[in-house]
Amino acid sequence: MKKTLLTTAVFFVMAVSAQQMYAQEGAKEAENAGVATKPYVQQISNLAAKPVVKKAFQTIVDLQSETLQDHKLLTEIPSPPYKETVRAKKFAEMIKSIGVDSVWIDNVGNVIALRKGKTGKKVVVLEAHLDTVFPEGTDVKIVTKGDTLYAPGISDDTRALAVVLTVLKTVNKNKIETDANVLFVGAVGEEGQGNLRGVKNLFSDKGPGKIDAYIAIDGTGLNGITHRGLGSHRYRITFKGLGGHSSGAFGLANPHNALARAIYYWNEAADKYAREPGARVTYNVGVIGGGTSVNSIPFESWMEVDMRSESPERVTGIDKMLQDAIQRALKEENAQKRLGPDLTVEVKMTGDRPSGMEATTTPFVQRAIAATSYFGTNPKMGVGSTNANIPISKGVPAVCIGSGGKSGGEHALGEWWVDDNGYKATQRALLLLLAEAGLAK
Repeated sequence: MKKTLLTTAVFFVMAVSAQQMYAQEGAKEAENAGVATKPYVQQISNLAAKPVVKKAFQTIVDLQSETLQDHKLLTEIPSPPYKETVRAKKFAEMIKSIGVDSVWIDNVGNVIALRKGKTGKKVVVLEAHLDTVFPEGTDVKIVTKGDTLYAPGISDDTRALAVVLTVLKTVNKNKIETDANVLFVGAVGEEGQGNLRGVKNLFSDKGPGKIDAYIAIDGTGLNGITHRGLGSHRYRITFKGLGGHSSGAFGLANPHNALARAIYYWNEAADKYAREPGARVTYNVGVIGGGTSVNSIPFESWMEVDMRSESPERVTGIDKMLQDAIQRALKEENAQKRLGPDLTVEVKMTGDRPSGMEATTTPFVQRAIAATSYFGTNPKMGVGSTNANIPISKGVPAVCIGSGGKSGGEHALGEWWVDDNGYKATQRALLLLLAEAGLAK
């Protein structure tokens, strides 16, 4: 009887747990699903039905081999972080040969091309990033195996650069005049320590001026729409002291001890914070270092940390916990020393990506959803750390969409890409651009 009751209880708990899990998954799917309302579906359908747009769609199909050629050419031009110049110059040259009103490379290395609209009352950006994560000296020669192309950076984000070029070729070949001005951009500094410096510059007083809508192309596939920016703060924290012999100088304040305390106190506070209801927040100690030998008190101890959330308030909250932990650790280690000078600490911010979000009901996001649905796929709404973070954080309508095809191994030497109906993503980019920039009347 006891066994029967126990078995029944176990099944009950399992059933409740499964029910909760399915409910959570269902809620997540509902949150991620993008649904466009009838007016926007109709707007996109009407636009796609126009003869000039139908012809433009066919042009994109006809340009597939040319798009692939551009893709391969740019992939094999190395573009390490902070060293995007060679690829930028070639990208600018390719844009100039297609034809725009003006093209230039700005003060940080962004390639910017202006195609004027009829009224120019609005400015819409179509952008892909020039940089890859791979350091100087990485072999970026493409290896082809069957229908798959292998090379570092081939999908992230070189494919998107080829899409930008093909969209420009398409509007030119079909003599499509937009109402708004369009900026075709190859941006620097999207990856890692680049800290979105390219797009930050676009929205600074050194940028091209007011921007009204922003389409970033990053990643692959056809159904993804990033409309929420995953913000992050990154730091390098260094505790510094006199250092000395482990026995002869015993009693000196030890930077490693302070670092260990700081990690412990931050983790204790941040773990509780991350479990609280609200927007998801993450934190990580990614790299630590310092010291010279096992029998030496180190003269410095350092760590690199990362914290993320789509909520600016949550990023600020977990950042304060880090700062408090650092100061508490410094104070306690200095109080414990028996001789010598106090430790000091250097806190250097190495990354600051703003966060933010747009409701799926905003007109620009609705157009993105409708344009994606038009191609027979279910739009998947998401959060990410992309160049779209900057305009989203500033209240400028923005999304990040994929460049088409299938890919894998991003940020690894074995990165690959397959052209699985990749042209449809280029058609989607064109359709969204025209929906926002407007066809001139």
